[in-house]
Amino acid sequence: MTVKCLTLSKIIANLYTNRTANMKNLLLQFLPYIQLTVSILLILAIVMQQTGASLGGAFGSDNFSSTFKKRRGIEKILFKTTIILALVLVLSAIANLILK
Repeated sequence: MTVKCLTLSKIIANLYTNRTANMKNLLLQFLPYIQLTVSILLILAIVMQQTGASLGGAFGSDNFSSTFKKRRGIEKILFKTTIILALVLVLSAIANLILK
């Protein structure tokens, strides 16, 4: 009876390790495509935010009109989306380092 329990536990352990190995390989295959898509979306979100900014603000000029402006509507959504996309890109890069 104990021999059957040990073999059953070994079978379950092997199934679990095989499943996690398959999931890891699948994630490693799709991770570059995920990173590419997120990076393109992040670039688009940043470019869409910069349409109202002046060029002097990029070089540290005094542009107080855009500094103290409150974000509303689509601008607020775009700002939060940019932050989320940046976090997803960083987390996917860290996952790529850990999994390899």
